[in-house]
Amino acid sequence: MHSESANHGQGTPDWDAFRRQMPVAERLAYLDHAAVAPISGPACEAVVAWAEQAAVHGATVWSDWNRRVQAVRRVAAGMMGAGEDQLALVKNTTAGICLVAEGYPWQPGDNVVTLANEFPSNLYPWMNLASRGVETRRVPVDQGRVDLSQLAAACDERTRIVAVSWVGFASGWRHDVDELATLAHEHGALLFLDAIQGLGIFPLDVSRTPVDFLAADGHKWMLGPEGAGLFYVRRDHLDLLHPWGVGWHSVVREHDFDHIQLDLKPTAARFEGGSENIVGNLALGASLELLMSFGVPQIAHRILQLTDLACQRLTDAGATIASARDGQRRSGIVSFTWPGDMGLLRQQLLRQGVVVSYRDGRLRISPHAYNNEEDLDRLIQALQTTHDP
Repeated sequence: MHSESANHGQGTPDWDAFRRQMPVAERLAYLDHAAVAPISGPACEAVVAWAEQAAVHGATVWSDWNRRVQAVRRVAAGMMGAGEDQLALVKNTTAGICLVAEGYPWQPGDNVVTLANEFPSNLYPWMNLASRGVETRRVPVDQGRVDLSQLAAACDERTRIVAVSWVGFASGWRHDVDELATLAHEHGALLFLDAIQGLGIFPLDVSRTPVDFLAADGHKWMLGPEGAGLFYVRRDHLDLLHPWGVGWHSVVREHDFDHIQLDLKPTAARFEGGSENIVGNLALGASLELLMSFGVPQIAHRILQLTDLACQRLTDAGATIASARDGQRRSGIVSFTWPGDMGLLRQQLLRQGVVVSYRDGRLRISPHAYNNEEDLDRLIQALQTTHDP
């Protein structure tokens, strides 16, 4: 499968061309990208090509792999308006969160402010700091809708980090990242953004929006494999974090094994530690290039169109939409209820080739830009088959 022309920056993107790059679309109405997404065709090709090279040539082609991995770093950095030196390739979102949680110079009495409905990965690393005298303040959320005034009220002079997800994993509530950054900085704190449910499909320029730290795995909306993700740190904060998990890849003279000198790289790559997930990063890079060929703003518009249509179709069919769908709060995630046992319904839908999630007592869909109205038709038909409201 070879990459096809997207839009060359003119007119409406060819979403059918995108769909042809997603083999999963041939058999499934895959509406679950907020969970674990299928990898793209180009990502699959990258994995196969690496495996063939590794089997036939072994490490004799390692330098070429490394060169291509650095190109992935450039693509990822460009996608979010960052410098290559500000980006580390990590194994998952949790790894990026832990770089901040374990590396920040905490003092007893400090606190972290976050939301009560965060995904566990953005709670446990902060809660794990209790033994150091660091408090994690979990701000209540009303049915997925976030009141920033309550988040601000939880901050005080000892708040060091405000840790919030760009998009709520269960509710689909999408934050204005500029508002989050302003809130944190007005209270003398730094913003950590769990970006896994927004990066790659919603525009973010960290050169303009002053996010301090960001992490996102590539296995959701970025259509990469599990185990390959991104961590961003502003240059001003590079030396603020004490690096942990330091390995041979963390130092300037990483290939000089005969002279041991702990001279850390002056870039975010110092956090990468030991040998990297080359095949995962190459696959992630292939999918990122596919996304960038269509354009993140265009993808965002397409996904919001699809989810708006899905909400209309679901409501007409008898579903109750739980996600906020007003203005800029909309995202690629739609949570809804349907008469019956939601967990059982999910299994029934899967047997009909419709892939959704069960979260917080509701069904959750999360279509990507390559999905189309036929996929939504399959969803509605499958729901009506399981139960006629």
